[in-house]
Amino acid sequence: MDLRLPTGPVDLAAIPTDATPGFSGGKKDGTKALEELGPELSDLQERLFAEGTSGSTRNLLLVLQGMDTSGKGGTLRHTVGLVDPQGVRIHSFKAPTKEELAHDFLWRIENALPGPGYIGVFDRSHYEDVLIVRVRQLAPPEEIERRYAAINDFEKRLVDGGTRVVKCMLHISAETQKERLLARLDDPTKHWKFNPGDIDERALWPAYREAYEIALERTNSEVAPWHVIPSDRKWYRNLAIGRLLHEALSELDPQWPAADFDVEEQKRRLADEAPVE
Repeated sequence: MDLRLPTGPVDLAAIPTDATPGFSGGKKDGTKALEELGPELSDLQERLFAEGTSGSTRNLLLVLQGMDTSGKGGTLRHTVGLVDPQGVRIHSFKAPTKEELAHDFLWRIENALPGPGYIGVFDRSHYEDVLIVRVRQLAPPEEIERRYAAINDFEKRLVDGGTRVVKCMLHISAETQKERLLARLDDPTKHWKFNPGDIDERALWPAYREAYEIALERTNSEVAPWHVIPSDRKWYRNLAIGRLLHEALSELDPQWPAADFDVEEQKRRLADEAPVE
């Protein structure tokens, strides 16, 4: 399942949104495959967390970017939800506050990074500052241009410091987004998820696609490459990201920390302990 984006110019229109690269089964098979991946993911995550309690600085950052309804929340529930929530830190970046706007755009990102041993998840991220900011012209062109290089430097620094960065662009079609928005309107329990402004944003679909193509090309680095995830099929999206997480954690290969005490001595102490009344 090779979803890594090749280097060079990016044409999202040429990348299918409903394909299932690297997987030949259907929805039932994909759901089962993800479920079977759960125990291994959980074990790897626990080992990473344990490492973090013994001085290791390593962690993992999952960056999720995509148009509205692409499935960032679904990924959190079905894929990230397979591991112990105590070892996960999720942050969703909304419109910046006045305090955040008073700092460089990466300031609030730095403050939300996962600590040692944790899996951090960004539901939207620093890439909003070169996507919506570009489309809505919320910053001068020269500032947006500066940010691509700043992002590359920032991510290299993270990797050099022990963070494994997994970046996923959830790739859906305009038709699929329309279907999902209509489904929300048809379900009263989903009305809270609907924002009328989402329909206005659809008129800017070509501009957003161009902004994504530029951002993907400019920040698809060797240390923090992009993965484009076909996301019209929710089950495939979940499985693909699950496999990417499994691959990243397996390559980190976290180890259980060695005991910093005499195990046999502690066994003897418990064996010699007077009965507790």
